[in-house]
Amino acid sequence: MTSAPIRHYLQFNDFSADEYAYLFERAAVIKRKFKAYEKYHPLADRTLAMIFEKASTRTRVSFEAGMYQLGGSVVHLTTGDSQLGRAEPIDDSAKVISRMVDLVMIRTYEQEKIERFAANSRVPVINGLTNEFHPCQIVADIFTYIEHRGSIQGKTVAWVGDGNNMANTWLQAAEILGFTVHVSTPSGYEVDQAVAGVRSSESYKVFQDPMQACAGADLVTTDVWTSMGYEAENEARKAAFADWCVDTEMMKAARPDALFMHCLPAHRGEEVEADVIDGPQSVVWDEAENRMHAQKALMEYLLLGRVG
Repeated sequence: MTSAPIRHYLQFNDFSADEYAYLFERAAVIKRKFKAYEKYHPLADRTLAMIFEKASTRTRVSFEAGMYQLGGSVVHLTTGDSQLGRAEPIDDSAKVISRMVDLVMIRTYEQEKIERFAANSRVPVINGLTNEFHPCQIVADIFTYIEHRGSIQGKTVAWVGDGNNMANTWLQAAEILGFTVHVSTPSGYEVDQAVAGVRSSESYKVFQDPMQACAGADLVTTDVWTSMGYEAENEARKAAFADWCVDTEMMKAARPDALFMHCLPAHRGEEVEADVIDGPQSVVWDEAENRMHAQKALMEYLLLGRVG
């Protein structure tokens, strides 16, 4: 067990720009090792506990495969195994679980749950997604942008759709890493600056018209209209979001070399046209794979600090 202070990763603004520069470099190194079938086991004898109150495909596979590739092992807990704060107070669960593992990843509903868990944990805690934030996804997205286009500093990211956990996290990232987010959401689904946790509005601009948000963008990105936990609003959201489908016209408004991203799963014909997500500007499959590489760099950093 390291004697250094425990670092958690609960939202994007938990790290500095310098730390992100390091993480992106490490993700690239770790990915190269993976592609070359080079064994790299810095986390041998370390155990990751994954707690899922929200179901997942990409989060589970990327963390589980990533931890095994780093030489560690994984304990997988679902809602039936570990109902946070129901069968046992969150504080108690954190104290028990963190005595048995080296790292905890939690995918749950309220951010407050993961904050309470971390406050009582003896080991680093990672946010695998909450209603408010999805930092691991944005780390992967920015790493993907860097792979394809270089530094994101000074660039423009167009967010088209719901003012959700992804939008909140993009706003934090823009403030820390020095780029601009153009946000366009339907009325009633705006980003809440207070929830997003940004200090000012200088790093983002709000547009009622999604076409204007996409104008001159270097990256256009979106998410499903109805996130997990909001299924009861599905029909109302479909009606409200009808004009916020990322289509070929929006991509034409962006820069000619603009990329398209989506955190997946995607609904073709709803938040994005098939011609866009399956088109030449889309990097969604690289983006999905990069969840694993970025998270491997994150786990390595939280457990070992800077290496190499």
